[in-house]
Amino acid sequence: MPTSPSSSAQAAREVVAQRLRNLRKSAGLTVSELAGRCGWHHAKTSRIENARTAPNATDIRLWCRATGAEDQIEDLIAQALHAESMYTEWRTQVRAGLKALQGSDPRLFEDTRVFRIYSSTLVPGFLQTEGYAAGVLGISAAFQELPVDDSAEAARARVDRSAIIHRSGHTFVLVIEEAVLRHQVCDAEAMAAQLGYLLTAGALPQVSLGVIPMDVAERVQWPRETFHVYDDRLISVELVSARVRITQPSEITLYFKAFEQLRGMAVYGAAARALVLRAIEALH
Repeated sequence: MPTSPSSSAQAAREVVAQRLRNLRKSAGLTVSELAGRCGWHHAKTSRIENARTAPNATDIRLWCRATGAEDQIEDLIAQALHAESMYTEWRTQVRAGLKALQGSDPRLFEDTRVFRIYSSTLVPGFLQTEGYAAGVLGISAAFQELPVDDSAEAARARVDRSAIIHRSGHTFVLVIEEAVLRHQVCDAEAMAAQLGYLLTAGALPQVSLGVIPMDVAERVQWPRETFHVYDDRLISVELVSARVRITQPSEITLYFKAFEQLRGMAVYGAAARALVLRAIEALH
């Protein structure tokens, strides 16, 4: 697992590394001695202790046995898995196909009361039509060079998952850049259908859809990376190579601040609809 651009993910890895280092020192072992007991090169021990290499379950078992700390094996494995899940490369997530990815984390979706989403690039998944989603996922399948392109099936699964916006108990606060309305990631007909759906979905009482105009007078935030906020406990950030999950309170606070500033620059209601209608007209 490469070093995460998120300090949350790296901090979680460093906690595991520190615990393993402490076990070695408590056992009175040098780096080389522990490596000898585990059957690997001493450089691997250093990489693990400095959080440059993430230990797998086998590494942790060997380490704990070498230091006489068998009682900590399961706890350390669980902690290491949590740290690794905070930074997950897309190539790992799409191994089972794009359709399977649409059904991941169902509990997170059901348990979240307030979804806050900012997107500078695409219509948020909750508001995507099947044609638009197929275009987006088709681009992803080609970019990831998937052996089987299941983007059409994945698009249907995404739309099915998005039915949650019609269920009670959930609120959706969505902010997009006006450029999102102009990025034609599918054919003109599908794009027109997508923009038309925004007019309908944006009027739902449980949905707040704000659009930041390209000519907004004073920007207090420049366009940021797409991110999702699940209540006040988790931020999910989408990068080219991976998805980063942030749980560190100080970082969550920063994302909340950024979201509120972005939301404050957006227009709503009739002004937002006017921007969508203008984008529809530009398709003809």
